[in-house]
Amino acid sequence: MNKTLIVAAAAASFATVAHAQSSVTLYGVLDAGITYQSNVATGVNAAGLPVNGKSRWAMGSGIDQSRFGLRGSEDLGGGLKAIFTLESGFNIGNGKFANGNGGMFNRQAFVGLSSQYGTVTLGKQYDATQDYLAPLTATGSWGGTYFAHPLNLDRLSTNGDVAQNNTVKFTSANYAGLQFGGTYSFSNNTNFANNRAYSAGAAYQFQGLKLAAAYSQANLGDGTNANGATSSAIGGIASQGRVRTYGAAAGYAFGPAQVGAAWTQARLDNNAVGSLGSVRTDNYEVNAKYNLTPALGLGAAYTYTNAKINNGSTHWNQFGLQADYALSKRTDVYAQAVYQRAAKNGIGASIYNGDNSVLPSSSINQTAATVGLRHRF
Repeated sequence: MNKTLIVAAAAASFATVAHAQSSVTLYGVLDAGITYQSNVATGVNAAGLPVNGKSRWAMGSGIDQSRFGLRGSEDLGGGLKAIFTLESGFNIGNGKFANGNGGMFNRQAFVGLSSQYGTVTLGKQYDATQDYLAPLTATGSWGGTYFAHPLNLDRLSTNGDVAQNNTVKFTSANYAGLQFGGTYSFSNNTNFANNRAYSAGAAYQFQGLKLAAAYSQANLGDGTNANGATSSAIGGIASQGRVRTYGAAAGYAFGPAQVGAAWTQARLDNNAVGSLGSVRTDNYEVNAKYNLTPALGLGAAYTYTNAKINNGSTHWNQFGLQADYALSKRTDVYAQAVYQRAAKNGIGASIYNGDNSVLPSSSINQTAATVGLRHRF
């Protein structure tokens, strides 16, 4: 009897140790809002310009794309760990998978090894612009989808199919506030450069100050390789050619406030979609958030975007405001509005609404306003 008890106790002890060496966490975000969007074009004229604008009311995610995921790790000993993440975005209005690429884990899917020197991961992952620049912008932090820069060619909004396929990523350890990394995304094609991508970036933090810079390049090729680095048109318009993004950002947090500024430049070459053969956008953003109380936060952002399209030029001004009230640590309600105004000689206003899609305005103005509820688990 005593031997039986000893064996049972030993087995239970080993089971506990084995369980402690590995873990799997289920997590997610449920974000449901009602959005009003003005001047949504319902047709095009003979020149291909959007016309017949009407108001649009829709249900969807207002800040974060609704998602669920599994995140896990296993202690391999000697400071080495195996890690993985599987993450799926979905439309909370109809329950269908989001991003339009047909995949179950359409946001992230990777496995890798982590040590005291850094992390190496393989799979579908975000590149350096999303890892280092986005957290210092409104769209990549508190603002979410509708605060994305006009055209979203810099892909700082992660609420869409922006993670790169077939990606090897290195992320360094944190060295006294400095962290850096890079990615390479294979084309999975006999033509090595047909739909491949790569990026590099770094960030430095000292107390409340954070600085970041990044570069990314996607060689989309001729648009025939659907198994390459990108599986959706970048910004909803770039499916061929080459997209290069440069950027730098800074943020400072003090007390209940935080402020930030960012610059990105996105260059699209040799695109074959409509009249957008060659595009260069420069985005200049300032943003701020202030917590009036531990529960109530107010945010504001302004972006000026200057664009050169083929031989012409245009620009956009975009303003965004948000109020967010926390009902608990995991549940909040929010109200926000984004207004965009385009130059009269441009391609019109078009507020990015996630899933790599845009709803062009029939005029130079467009407003998107949302009230919503968000829960994290």
